[in-house]
Amino acid sequence: MKALSCDEPLKLSLVDRPVPVAGADEVLVRIRHVGVCGTDYHIYHGNQPYLVYPRVIGHELGGEVVSAPAGSAFRPGDVVAIEPYLYCGECRACRMGRTNCCRRLEVLGVHRDGGAGEFLAVPERNVVPATGLSTREAAMVEFLAIGAHGVRRSAAGPQNEVLIVGAGPIGISAAIFAKQRGARVTVADRIASRLEFCESALGVGTIEASADLFERLGARTGGEYYDVVIDATGSPAAMQQGFAYVGHGGTYVLLSIVRADITFSDPEFHKRETSLLGSRNATREDFETVLAAMRGGNVPVAALATHRGLLVDAPEAIPLWSRPEAGVIKAILEV
Repeated sequence: MKALSCDEPLKLSLVDRPVPVAGADEVLVRIRHVGVCGTDYHIYHGNQPYLVYPRVIGHELGGEVVSAPAGSAFRPGDVVAIEPYLYCGECRACRMGRTNCCRRLEVLGVHRDGGAGEFLAVPERNVVPATGLSTREAAMVEFLAIGAHGVRRSAAGPQNEVLIVGAGPIGISAAIFAKQRGARVTVADRIASRLEFCESALGVGTIEASADLFERLGARTGGEYYDVVIDATGSPAAMQQGFAYVGHGGTYVLLSIVRADITFSDPEFHKRETSLLGSRNATREDFETVLAAMRGGNVPVAALATHRGLLVDAPEAIPLWSRPEAGVIKAILEV
């Protein structure tokens, strides 16, 4: 079968791999669509902290069941999404139900080869029924679940003013689910077209992330700032600045992960009694939240899927899509 490999930074190629043989507890899935994630762009550019090259990329996956273990509820042809976080089920985090941050976690397309190919064998517990969705829509569930998880971590609700910094796909997904929880949402970004998208497609407030953002946010909120701030920028400087946007008694959620140390003013942190939360990956609960929202027509899936291509064209397309001027919200490859 053909698969998409990042052989080294700035080098993508199609490689031949054997069709995987499913183990006793695994489902064999025919991959139909693959979402291209910020992680994939980071891998291409050489700044993903958990990766060894070469690597078959791809962890936003939608496909159809080919075969399943005896006694499984899955049947050939079932449309499924993939939960790409392979967890041990035994460590402290897993025993707490926090499989998204398992001590021995391996993420498809990062720690081990991913699903940007024709077939994938994956443990049955990582296969998510996506009945009622197309395989293209199923390939969008994972990135939306990342935002849903961060919002759930924040406990944002109707009583809260929420600021999301960064209007890439993850920031947009956080905006979708913060709004669904009844919060009043503002999104900040430097790119005008992304802010326009948030206003038109999501119906949330926006503000340009210019040099005087702190002052303008203060003016908007009467100096109170925000109950919840969620960073989705992938910028160490922006992540550090975001502490200042959190109001007294507020919560700061870091959805971004960067290869850097993040520092903050301890007196200001304590003065506000800030709650600081990391948010990693997602759990099955978040996948189910997203699936319910998609089935209910509460996610603008057509608007989100701004760019499309074929797997065979990916070595040429992904470098172009990775440029800010390309205007990509979510690019999806058809296999």
